[in-house]
Amino acid sequence: MTAKTPFVALAAVAITATSAVAEGELNLYSSRHYDTDERLYSDFTDATGITINRIEGKADELIARMQAEGANSPADILLTVDTSRLERAKDAGVLQSIDSDVLETRIPANLQDADNQWFGFSQRARIIFYDKTDVTNPPTTYVDLADPAYEGQVCHRSSSNVYSQTLLAAVIQNHGEEAAKSWAQGVVNNFARAPQGGDTDQLRGLVSGECDISISNTYYFARAVRRDVDGLPADARANIGWVFPAQNAEGAHMNLSGGGVAANAPNRDNAVKFMEYLASDQAQQYFSAGNDEYPAVPGVGLSPSVASLGLFRSDAVNLSEVAKNVPAAQKIFNEVGWE
Repeated sequence: MTAKTPFVALAAVAITATSAVAEGELNLYSSRHYDTDERLYSDFTDATGITINRIEGKADELIARMQAEGANSPADILLTVDTSRLERAKDAGVLQSIDSDVLETRIPANLQDADNQWFGFSQRARIIFYDKTDVTNPPTTYVDLADPAYEGQVCHRSSSNVYSQTLLAAVIQNHGEEAAKSWAQGVVNNFARAPQGGDTDQLRGLVSGECDISISNTYYFARAVRRDVDGLPADARANIGWVFPAQNAEGAHMNLSGGGVAANAPNRDNAVKFMEYLASDQAQQYFSAGNDEYPAVPGVGLSPSVASLGLFRSDAVNLSEVAKNVPAAQKIFNEVGWE
């Protein structure tokens, strides 16, 4: 596969205002960086004859690019990870509302924008992992992470990370700002080290002994179950336990990956077809089998690596509402000194 650099078209077709309107094409701006997504795109092309011209970059860069391109933007679809980025794209005016009975029927209401500007297609549960050799009474809720009993044991990502921001935004939605601030302060007090690294680094922290408790999205651990991941060998993973939090309360927080049709999509009909394809059983199964995610569509089967984590109840909070709390979450992070 071609090396990924910002704003490189992987289909070897220069996307211009002229070529963008050619029949049978779709111009996809994506911040998803998974090689396994290639199967999604090739299957869609095989089924429809529609060629996908893809541009990759970081979410904020793609949104800024679409804004700068304005009415002349060749973008038909924006795909990205996390509700906060989808909402950011909506607020930037680079998405449009669409009417689709397929999407309305198949995607749960809490996983789609109230104005139909974006829809979720896959999920990751953000859960608690812990070292079974050191922790005999792990936290069972997100609130428990602030318990002084876990002082010096918790590893977490930085406050600038969207997963951190959306989790705190969900705490605000479920418990209120005052309780969320107390929670964030308690977690900071329990840090084993300064926030650093990605989700896999939080799991590696359990292996290295730097921390006893960490937070990670499920697909990072499920990926290590399916194939070798540096720093997470099978013998070390055997000592890692996990908890789906708040099963007697709001349920486990879910991070969303999704997309929307670009505001000035030159191939709008093809874009809607692609969105509907992503909600099909075939595509939904591949999100799980190819990238260890949870399907957004209820009832779709899970890959063995994902299923091995067990059954759980997810938080049914409306993620569109959660995304609106991100500015308040960032303010709390700053106030409590969460780096």
